Amino acid sequence: MKRLALLLPLLAAFTACEQLGIEDPAKVAAAKEAEGKAIGSACRHAMRAIEDCYVLNPKAQKAAIYNGWREMDEYMRENKLEGVVPVVPRPDPKKPKAVDEEVETKPMPKAEAKVEGKAEGKADAKPDNKADAKAH
Repeated sequence: MKRLALLLPLLAAFTACEQLGIEDPAKVAAAKEAEGKAIGSACRHAMRAIEDCYVLNPKAQKAAIYNGWREMDEYMRENKLEGVVPVVPRPDPKKPKAVDEEVETKPMPKAEAKVEGKAEGKADAKPDNKADAKAH
């Protein structure tokens, strides 16, 4: 009887974990799965390719998106439904800068420009005596 009296408060405390903000991992996983399926279904209904759907929703689970897209495709085929043309255009993917482009666009420091000017035999490239005096 004493054990039962001790277990009841513990049981009540554990049932209130959700009210305290502690999330259940199984519920979080199920919510992510459902959200991915909804995204996939919406993409198929909007006549978007599955690859576009992946690009537009990088944080969603790809397997869940695929399952939702496939289920909506089957449903639309069975019921002979047409998709809806998306209103929002697909964003342009940002191209990462190539290493060569970064090197070419960087301004050359003055010291290196002077050295290159001397090496090329330019008459304009005169040493700056004021800069040398300040450096010492």
